[in-house]
Amino acid sequence: MFKLLSKWTVICFLLVLTANDSSIFAQTPLKVFVLVGQSNMEGHAKISTLPHIGIDTDGKAMMNEILADDGTSKLIDDVWISYLSSKGVKSGQLTTGFGADDTKIGPELTFGIYMQKRLKAPVLIIKTAWGGKSINTDFRSPAAGPYAFDQKTLDRLKEQGKDIELVKQEKEKATGFYYRQTVDHVKSVLKDIKSVYPDYDSSLGYELAGIVWFQGWNDMVDRSTYPNRDQPNGYEAYSSVLVNFIRDIRNDLSAPNCPFVIGVMGAGGPVAKYNKDKQRYAGIHQNFRNAMAAPAALPEFNGQVVAVLTENSWDLELDSILQRDNAIRNKINQSKKNGSLIKLAQESNQGKLLNAADLDTFKTLQKQNKLESTILEILRTKEFTPREYSILKIGKSNAEYHYLGSGKILANIGKSFADVIPLKSGK
Repeated sequence: MFKLLSKWTVICFLLVLTANDSSIFAQTPLKVFVLVGQSNMEGHAKISTLPHIGIDTDGKAMMNEILADDGTSKLIDDVWISYLSSKGVKSGQLTTGFGADDTKIGPELTFGIYMQKRLKAPVLIIKTAWGGKSINTDFRSPAAGPYAFDQKTLDRLKEQGKDIELVKQEKEKATGFYYRQTVDHVKSVLKDIKSVYPDYDSSLGYELAGIVWFQGWNDMVDRSTYPNRDQPNGYEAYSSVLVNFIRDIRNDLSAPNCPFVIGVMGAGGPVAKYNKDKQRYAGIHQNFRNAMAAPAALPEFNGQVVAVLTENSWDLELDSILQRDNAIRNKINQSKKNGSLIKLAQESNQGKLLNAADLDTFKTLQKQNKLESTILEILRTKEFTPREYSILKIGKSNAEYHYLGSGKILANIGKSFADVIPLKSGK
């Protein structure tokens, strides 16, 4: 009887403790996170690439957070989002389709999933993202001052017959436009949170718990703004403007110590692993990455600004498979130029990978404009294992500068943001 009583006493104690924990969470202000940037914050990974995450055992847990057993997208519990882009505002419970369009995802998906897991409380994401934007102009914040043209750029514009004063006026009009759009949208959502998150308890309020910045490509390729980009400190101006952005957006959102994550541009992966074709860009890319990460090391930010190297989420296996596939395509294109496609088809089919693939068959396929695709499949079957072939088919949906449109890459980037953002709770 004593043992039985002790057992129920322990159970009751645990129930009370659990109830107390729940009440503690219930009394916590809503945690709000702002995600802002350009096309990679929009997200160009098609939903169709998400099964790539679960090809290996270590990715199945993440995939199961996103997709149901029947392959449909899950609604993420206790995570809500309001997303402003060139298509307007889209709001609701977090799921797939909050990327560049309804068929895509960005970092917001796994950021929301894993941030909610860290907090064990509801999360509101406010996302603003537009493709093709710079921080030197579009996201330039007030403290950075006006955009300054260098003399070489002005001379070149004059040689092109441009109206310099008109160019300056247009630049002035564009400067900071998307910074202001971001601040305005965040403030608008925070004034009416229930319109996005219906169960919001206004008596508890909210806390702006973090900002994530994921941008950079347009600045990295801008020779006019960064004329010495191939030299050490060639992107120093980017670091300076980003520092001002961090200060300004925190102040404009009345959260001067808000944790801030810099998603350092890493499309292409670590530069040390660039292939021969990309080596010519390695120095420029590394210079830019260093400049993006630099603000996180400033004493004034005191560990509240963190740089995440998104190159570490690059899928080296997918990259290698795509490079090998490109080599196959180049071989086919060269044979087409040389007029030797049928010869290549015969050589490739020596293993009898295509039934009844004799000379007449190949000639017929050529007349039907199907010979190239036939050769491609023959060579792919010889080159790739079944697992590699599956990855090739589903892994990529966009260009390299959009992280290959890979759901696996973007999902890991979003999780990395959620994992490292400093939280006041210390979790």
